[in-house]
Amino acid sequence: MTSPTTLSVDCGGGGIKASVLDSEGAIISRAVRTPTPYPLPPGKLVETIVSLAEQLPAADRITVGMPGMLRHGVVVATPHYITRDGPRSKVLPELVEAWARFDMGRAVSQALGAPALVLNDAEVAGAGVVTGHGLEMIVTLGTGLGNAVFDNGVLAPHVEVSQGPVRWGLTYDDYIGEHERLRLGDAHWSRRVRRVVDALRPMYLWDRLYLGGGNSRRITSYQLARIGEDVVVVPNEAGMTGGARCWAMARP
Repeated sequence: MTSPTTLSVDCGGGGIKASVLDSEGAIISRAVRTPTPYPLPPGKLVETIVSLAEQLPAADRITVGMPGMLRHGVVVATPHYITRDGPRSKVLPELVEAWARFDMGRAVSQALGAPALVLNDAEVAGAGVVTGHGLEMIVTLGTGLGNAVFDNGVLAPHVEVSQGPVRWGLTYDDYIGEHERLRLGDAHWSRRVRRVVDALRPMYLWDRLYLGGGNSRRITSYQLARIGEDVVVVPNEAGMTGGARCWAMARP
């Protein structure tokens, strides 16, 4: 038997991108991308994924990473896709209802005619970087904050750290999301990132923490030097390349 290929789809607050991976997670096709359309009911996201897939070679299976709390491919809650115009815009009650308990895994599988695994986007990114030894955590920095935990290479049940309160009525999503980075500038924002790491460390007591996502490269060298030797910055591409490896790491 040949090793399976994977269509890996990374769904973000601002853009959706896809490529095809080999069994080791190496990209074997060009990546395609489209802006995230809003408002975004579930059917429209499925249509967008199908449209991207049609531009790429056929794959044996599909991995989708998307923001929010998902259990076994079913959406419990998603923060951005229930809004009118994207992150920080008005929440639409009809989208809250449409997304609640939506079986994204089944919908994608039926639309593309292949097995589908739908996870939180940080879980997919984590699968692309963890060693499989000890308690490893990833925090992704982008539109908001994403997170995932792996215990000896097995994905732990998801905790939506992004929605936890920090201060001044802000959640972690608000506190170190892209909106605040643009408002504060990289230096002040990087100090906030270090504070978040310091706050999470005694809660998780990880063996290794990975900082990923598009904004991880914006952390200043001054703060990186003080953030701890148990913290490693990883490339944003992990959100795509983890799409193959996560099949062996996800709980049944």
